[in-house]
Amino acid sequence: METRLRTLLKACSWQLLGLLTTGLLAYALTGSFAEAGGFALVTAGTGLLCYILHERLWLAVRWGRN
Repeated sequence: METRLRTLLKACSWQLLGLLTTGLLAYALTGSFAEAGGFALVTAGTGLLCYILHERLWLAVRWGRN
């Protein structure tokens, strides 16, 4: 079983990558750093929570484990 800290650190590193790519794409579409940053932060926060929930739920599933 994975510790909560490991799950959190994995989620944060994944979301940092997502924050950067979303910010770059949003900037390319809007031309505004402020709009792109705001959009990237909102999506990163939502994604972080969903990822943590997803990981913790899958830890409860025994199917496919040896």
